[in-house]
Amino acid sequence: MRVPLSWLREYVDLPAGETGRDVAARLVRAGLEVETVEQLGGDLKGPLVVGQVLSIEELTEFKKPIRYCMVNVGDANGTGEPQEIVCGARNFAVGDKVVVVLPGAVLPGPFPIAARQTYGRTSAGMICSARELGMGDDHDGIIVLPPEYEPGTDAIELLQLVDEVLDIAVTPDRGYCLSMRGVAREAAAAYGLPLADPALLDVPPANSYGYLVKVADPAGCDRFVARTVTGVDPSAKSPIWLQRRLQKSGIRPISLTVDITNYVMLEVGQPLHAYDRDRVDGPIQVRRATEGETLTTLDGTKRKLSTEDLLICDNSGPIGLAGVMGGASTEILDPVTDPETGITTGSTEIVIEAAHFDPVAIARTAKRHKLPSEASKRFERGVDPEAARAAAQRAVDLLVLIAGGTAEAGVTDIAAPHPVRTIAIDADLPDRVAGTEYGRETVTRRLQEIGATVVGTDVLEVTPPSWRPDLTDPYDLAEEVIRLEGYDNVPSRLPSVPPGKGLTEAQRFQRRAGVVLAGAGYVEINAYPFLGDAAFDALGLEADDARRRTVKLVNPLNDEEPALRTTLLPGLLGALRRNIGRGNTDLALFEQGTVFLPKAELKVAPRLPVDRRPTDGQLAELDAALPDQPRRIAVALAGERLPSGWWGKGAGASWADAVEAARTVARAAGVELTVRQAQYAPWHPGRCAELSVDGRVVGHAGELHPRVIKALHLPERTSAMELDLDLLGAENADRVSGPPVSAYPVATQDVALIVDTAVPAAEVETALREGAGELLEAIRLFDVFTGEQAGEGKKSLAYSLRFRAADRTLTADEATAAREAAVAAAAARTGAVLRGA
Repeated sequence: MRVPLSWLREYVDLPAGETGRDVAARLVRAGLEVETVEQLGGDLKGPLVVGQVLSIEELTEFKKPIRYCMVNVGDANGTGEPQEIVCGARNFAVGDKVVVVLPGAVLPGPFPIAARQTYGRTSAGMICSARELGMGDDHDGIIVLPPEYEPGTDAIELLQLVDEVLDIAVTPDRGYCLSMRGVAREAAAAYGLPLADPALLDVPPANSYGYLVKVADPAGCDRFVARTVTGVDPSAKSPIWLQRRLQKSGIRPISLTVDITNYVMLEVGQPLHAYDRDRVDGPIQVRRATEGETLTTLDGTKRKLSTEDLLICDNSGPIGLAGVMGGASTEILDPVTDPETGITTGSTEIVIEAAHFDPVAIARTAKRHKLPSEASKRFERGVDPEAARAAAQRAVDLLVLIAGGTAEAGVTDIAAPHPVRTIAIDADLPDRVAGTEYGRETVTRRLQEIGATVVGTDVLEVTPPSWRPDLTDPYDLAEEVIRLEGYDNVPSRLPSVPPGKGLTEAQRFQRRAGVVLAGAGYVEINAYPFLGDAAFDALGLEADDARRRTVKLVNPLNDEEPALRTTLLPGLLGALRRNIGRGNTDLALFEQGTVFLPKAELKVAPRLPVDRRPTDGQLAELDAALPDQPRRIAVALAGERLPSGWWGKGAGASWADAVEAARTVARAAGVELTVRQAQYAPWHPGRCAELSVDGRVVGHAGELHPRVIKALHLPERTSAMELDLDLLGAENADRVSGPPVSAYPVATQDVALIVDTAVPAAEVETALREGAGELLEAIRLFDVFTGEQAGEGKKSLAYSLRFRAADRTLTADEATAAREAAVAAAAARTGAVLRGA
């Protein structure tokens, strides 16, 4: 919301010396987000005056049309003689009043003005366009002023070129601040000054002879006010003050009637729509759309309507999308002047609509049709239903005043009953929330400043104002008191931490997992948790894959990603791709976070109280309504894992690095992973490892499938790993402790076993470990061999076994016995045979 300071002063008598930055600081202290304070005309310097064109000489000897003009600028040039000016614009004629900048002046830019020779003539100044004066982007022609202004009049003051504009980012719960009325109320409270409310107007009561309106959907439209103005002069133009206020607020002036509706919307906060009564067929109706209906909106687009769309209709059908955009069939006609007679024709009978629509319905319609508008932006945030009558009256008054119209006596006001909302709040609740002392009088005064009605002493009965639908419970009211008193006045006190509290063991493990991966050279990223079917298609997941069953968002940020992730890989691989696209080719990334798995039965979450701790039953009910959210950790690697350099060629990242990353995390959990070959998308079927602990699968690792790599535009041999941290740490509830360290020497024995190629190496390793007994300290597979020497359908697995005792030096016989016991166990379980035996 752009707020011109000169306009704000009309409703709040701000101190004379207050600048825009001073006002912004007060509003920020009261909780508004003022993003910028724009200085309009800060580098503008006169003389800039009204001039009257006396003569025009067309210079035709140049490539483009040039005009040599004599302009009366009164006494502004010091001589009273006509000013000679060369101009290329063609939208003015002899006798027109224009804006002239004279030599010695400076235009925004800065752009100094001096007399100069051009096109063979002397040009002592310039006839200005709106863009040259910083009034907008319109550069099609120069400004032609109304005829009543005298030559030599100061145009800087006339056009209100010097001002300050506050640009406020209005949050969704403060929709009333999308108006001068709302911002003025905040400024009045911030300064402790009275407010001149622009909505306090004398409005005639509803009667039976207003324009006929039928509301078929009171839930969608609970207020509809209609007023009619006849005898409107179609040639009437918006006065300069109205145009300038619109321009400063970021709205382009269009025509008088449209400008008035936009002006009242900015002033009061109530969106309006104007209809040409001669083009409306019968009574106005408010209803939902029916299947197959269409509507051509004011932007010229024919739109197919949904049955959820709320419409404004007449006997011919839809004439507007309620609260979003009007229809082309009943729009106000642009005035057309006959060049021969000079008579201007256009809309002369205007019907003004001021209605209140359901915020959810308007928000969904605007999003469905991708048609955001100034009206929908306000309706979806909440508009004051009681402002409709005043806004309609204000528009009628302006049409009568500026366009010479006549207000018909008929007033239509259809209003659904609204129950009075009353909130009981302890007078000391803001004190207890903020940890300071405001007192009942301060609490009452601040609540009255926001427009609430307050009665009571120890317990206050508060009726929120109609423009604050966001105030629903005592803590909302406490927040209003605290913000108006100033968040900077809330004391800073560190809470006392009870002894014995800290991170849970699960939280400690999650931190350890991140630390060990970071220590191994991985860089942590945080990706958005949203995805769509395209992500699953790129990963090559089958249609019945459980990961395709997702939790859908009702209001997704992106329609193409409406679901919450069931795997960390899409976000991780997306970050990998973006980094590679920016020239970072050697990457090792990891992410730790939750995934969201829908439950079989969908439950509705309860609304929890905010004035006390929820009960255990309420929390359990809330948990039951939420999806399962296991915590995962995943890595992705591409390029070189060990860099090349003067020392020689490096080593590229491979599936083995992804498996080792999983082992690193498992060691942080104090468990041993069992690694088996598997086939699981999106990994390569021949280079995919299934990771398990005590027979329970906890994740997968390996090289990505070539089709996945191609679909995601990743380098060849890109590898990834994903582990379920909750499952990995489930068996490790106790603290992780380091292994015992023995002071006695180690005895190393190697063993090479021949097994069938179908036997997993992990199964052989498990058998060796169990057979070797307690003396086995570590085991490592250091060679895998297949070929004629191993035999057809066979492979050779070579292991290094490290034996050590905690209390003595092992003898050669003890180490050999342990080795033979390990080989015997492997032979019994897997059919292994010693190589060379």
